[in-house]
Amino acid sequence: MATLKEREGKRKKSSTSSVIEFFVIVGVAIGLAFGIQKFLVKPFRIPSPSMVPTLKVGQRVLVNRLGPHFGDPSRGDIVVFKPPRGADPSVDQCGIPRQPGDKQPCAKPTPEQSNSNFIKRVVALPGDWIEIKKGRVYLAKGAKAKPPQSAFKEQDEPFINKDGNDANCSLCNLPDPIQVPPGHFFMMGDNRAESDDSRQWGPVPKKWIIGRAFFTYWPPDRIGTL
Repeated sequence: MATLKEREGKRKKSSTSSVIEFFVIVGVAIGLAFGIQKFLVKPFRIPSPSMVPTLKVGQRVLVNRLGPHFGDPSRGDIVVFKPPRGADPSVDQCGIPRQPGDKQPCAKPTPEQSNSNFIKRVVALPGDWIEIKKGRVYLAKGAKAKPPQSAFKEQDEPFINKDGNDANCSLCNLPDPIQVPPGHFFMMGDNRAESDDSRQWGPVPKKWIIGRAFFTYWPPDRIGTL
């Protein structure tokens, strides 16, 4: 028979083992949570009205971080990304101007990325020629040289905010078309008159794209896929 001292020793060992096991489980859980957010799926809170009516301020979405590693985003995808540094309020500049004094959005962004996270919709892919009239996107696809006006086709965009005052928004227009460079994507908010996007600071390199938003989980009345 085990003595009282031996029984107490076993209880202490068991208690110590349980404490160690608890901290190991918690540590692994935290590690998995960080790993999942870093490499697989990351939650994101909508910070501005730029994606109304699709996404409202404070709404929360899940972002697939694996997608950019295995393929390019498609037109119409909603993505989270790091914009060019020119998007920061303290900088507020376009990218590389096509000519001195050019007030049009630049075909190339600033070389540095911002520390901010933005969420917008992909409206044009590498190689697309894009122009914008009253907040609506017109594309000419696949042309190497600047195509004629007749080549630009208005895109079907049922998701945009039709109540926005695009007609009186000077930044909503891009009458002088630009071509999206290789490996870049042109981003715009669905709330065209209230969105700071590629019209101001140019296309976004693929390497700055964090992932595609695929599901919204808050508030409860808006739960669903995107």
